[in-house]
Amino acid sequence: MSTSLFIDSRSLWLAETNCYVVAPETDGPAVVIDAPPDPEGIGAILAKHDLTPVALLVTHGHIDHAGGAGGVVRATGVPAYVHPDDDFMTLHPADQLRMLFGVAVDEQQAAPFAPPDHYETLAGGQRLDLSGLAFDVLHTPGHTPGHCCFLLREEGVLFSGDQLFAGSIGRTDLPGGDYDTLMQSMASQVLPLPEDTEVLPGHGPTTTLARERLINPFLQELLGP
Repeated sequence: MSTSLFIDSRSLWLAETNCYVVAPETDGPAVVIDAPPDPEGIGAILAKHDLTPVALLVTHGHIDHAGGAGGVVRATGVPAYVHPDDDFMTLHPADQLRMLFGVAVDEQQAAPFAPPDHYETLAGGQRLDLSGLAFDVLHTPGHTPGHCCFLLREEGVLFSGDQLFAGSIGRTDLPGGDYDTLMQSMASQVLPLPEDTEVLPGHGPTTTLARERLINPFLQELLGP
């Protein structure tokens, strides 16, 4: 990872989702990646380093990654980006809460993803130049239809959301999930990346692609003998 890149994270909400803030340096503009339903927690990371958000990138539409997007947008005025194939989830977060966690949250937390004038769509192959950083959008369906990973190619950093974890992959038994599709995404979008790519997942610890190629049984399934 480039020494000039600043990244901080915090595990937030019931699912301990990793929310990342990314910037060239502290005391300046930053990008937020994923927004659990804890806008105050996200704001605390930014305030700690005197960072001003310019955009929110959401890996996918599950409530633990997108449920706080509306709160972040209202508090900061930044645009929120999500792939349109996950719109069916972001528009009805309260339904997800009942299905996934059996809980309810207050009206603000369960609001739809973002106001229309602050909503931006993601597309695979897109490059986003934000706060002095270039994020390549990798569309990696399987965990959800619109799941995306965000790659800082020059810095060698992949924000993998729920595509790839340390030692595992995202679940595919939820609505819109499909195991074969996730594995195809892994083979075409993730495995070709350099082995020294640092992987920052949506849950759990940081890893590297080299390590996952060695120990992750799902990647070994793709790599073969």
